[in-house]
Amino acid sequence: MKISVLGSGSWGTALAVSLIKNKHDVTLHSIHNKKSEVIKKLGENPNLPGIKLPDSLKLSDEFSELKSAEAVFFAQPSFATRSTAEAVKEAISPDAVLVSCSKGFESKTSLRLSQILEEELGGCERIAALSGPSHAEEVVRGIPTGCVAASVSCNTAKLVQDIVMNPDFRIYTSSDIVGVELCGALKNIIAIAVGVCNGLNLGDNTTAMLMTRGLHEITVLGVALGGHAETFMGLAGIGDLIVTCTSCHSRNRRAGLYIGQGLSSSEAIEKVGATVEGYYATTVALELAEKKAVEMPITTELYRILYEGKNPKQATCELMNRTKKDEHSDLWK
Repeated sequence: MKISVLGSGSWGTALAVSLIKNKHDVTLHSIHNKKSEVIKKLGENPNLPGIKLPDSLKLSDEFSELKSAEAVFFAQPSFATRSTAEAVKEAISPDAVLVSCSKGFESKTSLRLSQILEEELGGCERIAALSGPSHAEEVVRGIPTGCVAASVSCNTAKLVQDIVMNPDFRIYTSSDIVGVELCGALKNIIAIAVGVCNGLNLGDNTTAMLMTRGLHEITVLGVALGGHAETFMGLAGIGDLIVTCTSCHSRNRRAGLYIGQGLSSSEAIEKVGATVEGYYATTVALELAEKKAVEMPITTELYRILYEGKNPKQATCELMNRTKKDEHSDLWK
């Protein structure tokens, strides 16, 4: 199959390399940063040092290859989803399958990324979301990984499964694209919070509590927004939460770590040196929670740390001294 991957960062490159294993004809597009010549010259992506790219992988800064692509994978940062869709809309075939591979929201509209693709390119039946615990640094090396392909169309989800799945990359299908995308966006918030506590050296008990209660509160919001509770218990939910909260590859955890060690949020993001999706998702999550009358105490305190400069130790103290609660009642009310 002829495939285009939009976005030549770490994740787009890892996806392209994995797709090459399935004998697809793959083009990796540098849409906004025009760095295909750099990658060609080096024979590798500077973001993934030491990984030689397959000779059969095509690299392009242009849209000509898009016209004949049967599947297009959108792997740019979430903030660039709309601008990417706008840039390529005239070149993409109306029959091409569109796969959203990024995790986040559009800040101005609070839209999920598949919703942006539908607005700009049309056809919800041909749109899927690919999500799960999948650090590019491991996928590109062929380390066993599992993800979920979700779509309102069962046929589209199964097609993406067929396109992507190989011995190193196991893909499950889901009809809950709402839940799968919400998992991918919201878990980044909890990962920053865990990183903050790691930076404060609060210990494993605190990490376990934050991850568990964080999963609970993002599930409550996800269900209120139309997602399925069981999705949050799967690869796209708890699976991605675990890896993002614990991995050395996690930008969100690393940003939180720096904040816990005393840096401001802006200093921490600058030190990470790449997009920290959870920083932007925190604001959107609270806006959505307010609309749905959902209580999100961890997200609220993290917002105050990130945007209001609240002392993380004070935020921790206030979370620990909230009023008594039943553990699960608010999920099922």
